[in-house]
Amino acid sequence: MNQHENVAPHATLKRRHVVAAALGVAGGAVLWSAPGTAAAAADASPAGPWKSRRSANGWPVIEEAPEHRVEGAGDTGVSCRGGDVATVLLHLTRRYHYEVRAIAPRDITGHTTDRVLSQRYESNYLSGTAITIFPALYPEGAKGNVYPQDLATIRDILAELEGLVMWGGDLDPVKESHFQIDVAPRDPKLADVAARIRGWESRPGAGAGVVPDVFATRRRLRARDLRNRQNR
Repeated sequence: MNQHENVAPHATLKRRHVVAAALGVAGGAVLWSAPGTAAAAADASPAGPWKSRRSANGWPVIEEAPEHRVEGAGDTGVSCRGGDVATVLLHLTRRYHYEVRAIAPRDITGHTTDRVLSQRYESNYLSGTAITIFPALYPEGAKGNVYPQDLATIRDILAELEGLVMWGGDLDPVKESHFQIDVAPRDPKLADVAARIRGWESRPGAGAGVVPDVFATRRRLRARDLRNRQNR
């Protein structure tokens, strides 16, 4: 993807809720809302502690994960699996920080060793392949709390990552703070997208912090197509 396509000035990203209302974004929210009931329905809630050596997305459970600083967000960091997983999740987090809402240290969680879970998809925290952003604002079961403009941005981020990440807003039960790696270990797409992100980070004027126009036709269609694929 050309990172310079339809780039909006950074100054326009703050307090966008008012701008979104003026543009009638709410009327177009259907473009980014998942159709009907989430197709990515979770299996039954785990009965007791998670016992498998792998999380629900197929990654090995780990006892510890490194803390990664979220560049541009001060002292904010998150614990997650390293390598390509960290590259992808940190890119998502940085775009969220710049384009949706500024993230402080208390606003993000990652790896845990607590095997007592509410839902199967939460096992992905055990493997260091899932994070939550603003879990207090977007708790499990609370649906429709993301502003339409922010929803469009989240959909754009997911599309930029080519479906490597599943959003909890598309899971059942819903958890709009949840983001998880949605491919198995050694999936070649993970390495390809992570390499592309590292390329953006090495070039001025590219990568997270360069705010795109998420309402550009090409980007909207790409986001819609991914949403539909992930919610079949």
